[in-house]
Formats: sequence, structure tokens, C-alpha cells
Amino acid sequence: LRLLEAQLQDQRREHEEEVETLKNQVEAMKEEMEKQQQAFLQTLQLSPEAQVEFGLQQEITRLTNENLDLKELLEKLEKNEKKLKKQLKIYMKKVQDFEASQVTVQTERRRHELNRQVAVQRKEKDFQGMLEYYKEDEPLLVRNLIT
Repeated sequence: LRLLEAQLQDQRREHEEEVETLKNQVEAMKEEMEKQQQAFLQTLQLSPEAQVEFGLQQEITRLTNENLDLKELLEKLEKNEKKLKKQLKIYMKKVQDFEASQVTVQTERRRHELNRQVAVQRKEKDFQGMLEYYKEDEPLLVRNLIT
């Protein structure tokens, strides 16, 4: 029950905040509309040439604001592009490193397989008599004899 009451209070608070935000937006729109009405009434009182000039000034102002907004958007997109290019370089480097490590692993496997093949080939030969070996190879020879 307390949980439900708490949830209801949270919802009520959120609703009140939303209503307050909407009221502020309505007020701002009313003020903007009043300004536009006053400008329109002033325009009607002007001569036709002055009305044209006023209209042109309004359009220039609107286009300037739109242009500034577009420049801001362009800057954001350029920053995002730079960030994505940096990430791409990092990922390309990681891919190259990974591919290089794969080549190294494959090379090591080939060497190991070749060594195995060489070892197999040596085991198939028949040797008779005494063999010469280095002292450091003795543990390897003993191990191979045992296996």
C-alpha cells in the first residue's frame, strides 16, 4: 500500500512538473504571438514600400538565424566525423595487429608440422653402427629412445 502511495505521489509530482513546463511553453508562445501581432499592425500602418522593406528585413533575419543553426549543426557533424575517423583508425590498427598475429600463428604451425614431418622422416631411416652426438642433445636422445 505504501509502495503504491509512493508511486502515486511520484506520478503526481511528474505530472505537475510536466504541466508547469507546458504552461511556461504556452506563455512563451503567447508572448511571441503578441510580438508578431504588434509587428504586423506596425507593418500595416507603413507605406507599401516600407512594408516591402520591413518584410525583407524580417526574411533576412529569419535566414540569418537559420544559417547560424545550420552552421552549428555542421560543426557538430564535423566533430562527429573526426571522432568516427579516429575510431576507424584504431579499429583498423587492431585488425592489422590481429591479422599479423594470425599469420605468425599459422607460420608457427607450419614450422611445427614441418618439424614433425622431418622427425617422422628421420625415424623411418635405418641406421646401423655408432652415431655421433653433442653432449647437450643427450636428454633429447634419451627421451626419443624411450618413446
